Amino acid sequence: MKHKTIRGAIRYTSTKPERLGQERGREYFSLTDQADGVRVVHAHCEIDDAPNVIRDVVMAMDAQWYPLDCSVRITVGDQYEGTGLMHFTPQYADCQTINRRDGRIAQRIELPGRVRWLGAHPICGDALCLRIYDLSQGPGKQFFPNLMLTSPDHRGATGPMLFSLGFGLEFVGRETITVVAGTFDALHFRYVDTAGQLPQEHPPYDVWCSADGDYIFLKGGVGGYMQTYYELVELVRNHP
Repeated sequence: MKHKTIRGAIRYTSTKPERLGQERGREYFSLTDQADGVRVVHAHCEIDDAPNVIRDVVMAMDAQWYPLDCSVRITVGDQYEGTGLMHFTPQYADCQTINRRDGRIAQRIELPGRVRWLGAHPICGDALCLRIYDLSQGPGKQFFPNLMLTSPDHRGATGPMLFSLGFGLEFVGRETITVVAGTFDALHFRYVDTAGQLPQEHPPYDVWCSADGDYIFLKGGVGGYMQTYYELVELVRNHP
């Protein structure tokens, strides 16, 4: 076997005082590093808060973690919302979507440079995205203008379509943390500089990922109106 696969589960809970610790969703994911250098992410996401969201994502990245292609299927409020297939080259990004409200949609976006990251809204992806930060520069902030999302909605509950934006990442430092899935050496990051990039500014978001180069999501918390917490509750490594 020339590939390795990591499988895990993430629990979504609320930090609102009236719902403190209440489970509000869950995610099951796998990360497969193939022999050709491609990493493939599978994620099944469930958000219980009304209108409930079910999202299935399959995304491939090259050896430098640039997006190659991605498929997203979304159900919102127990109704089919849309299915999209995205493809990326150094020159353009392409998306073909069938959406419940708008029917068939085609996008082709010419690019000044490669898309550095595609946010398809699984929580595991919020840790994988941190790979684009240059750790050799140490703690601090770095801004990335050439990013895309599959939905500008904070819950990823629209589209799916390609949405261009930029935002910053702040590397806070290295820590050792314990979550349900175990104790890990971690990298602590914060998503910053989102003002003016989305229809509604994203609240403060701290994320801890594994420091082993796999960037596995360990835990994270969103403030503001969202007041949510995410934690890795299961992890299985299948190495060759």
